[in-house]
Amino acid sequence: MLFKHENFEKNSIFLVVGILIVIAIGGIIEISPLFYLQNTIEKVKGMRPYTPLELAGRNIFIREGCYLCHSQMIRSTRDEVERYGHYSLAAESMYDHPFQWGSERTGPDLARVGKKYSDSWHQEHMHDPRAVVPESVMPGYPFLAKNDLDYRMIGADLLANQRVGVPYTDEEIKYAAADLKAQLDEDSDGYDAFIKRYPGAQVRDFDGNPKKISELDAVIAYLQMLGTLVDFSIYNDAENDR
Repeated sequence: MLFKHENFEKNSIFLVVGILIVIAIGGIIEISPLFYLQNTIEKVKGMRPYTPLELAGRNIFIREGCYLCHSQMIRSTRDEVERYGHYSLAAESMYDHPFQWGSERTGPDLARVGKKYSDSWHQEHMHDPRAVVPESVMPGYPFLAKNDLDYRMIGADLLANQRVGVPYTDEEIKYAAADLKAQLDEDSDGYDAFIKRYPGAQVRDFDGNPKKISELDAVIAYLQMLGTLVDFSIYNDAENDR
């Protein structure tokens, strides 16, 4: 056995061939399940596609490069879980194109930021971050409250997501603009239909100015839903029972 091992070490061709064989075997073992598994992501109760308003807010979040400083992936290490909450599940990113895991965390992780702060806190934070977090290095985004939200193509946006696998229905695409407006006014005629299409969605004016549909409305709506769709008490109880 030692003699055969010596042949591999002294002959580079044998060594290269051996490495390729090992890599091929390992690759087949890793890839083969994908041919018979219909889905590699465990389904999680509560997950739904973004509402049109939340999706518009997510688009602005990406447009402004927020993902460069804020990740949306809590790792399973103890310090991460104690600081940010339950570690991220794969299903939470199943409707993200692209996902927002991030490559650097300059600011805090946002995977569980939903409902952690009030709308007024987010309004102030976007206007002047240091007014609520003195040590923040984040630039201000006061223009978001001034800019009208352009949602003329929101239906096409849902359609594009549908074509890459997000389960938007034709009805949701058709009423995308109406649903966007309905999420900002619980007294609107389209409220009941909106809630039926997006169960558990938060409905209210988000930017503090009910007379205007602003980009800030969309961004806050998006931030306020992050991490709120899954009931993590189920997972926490299961882990405590181990």
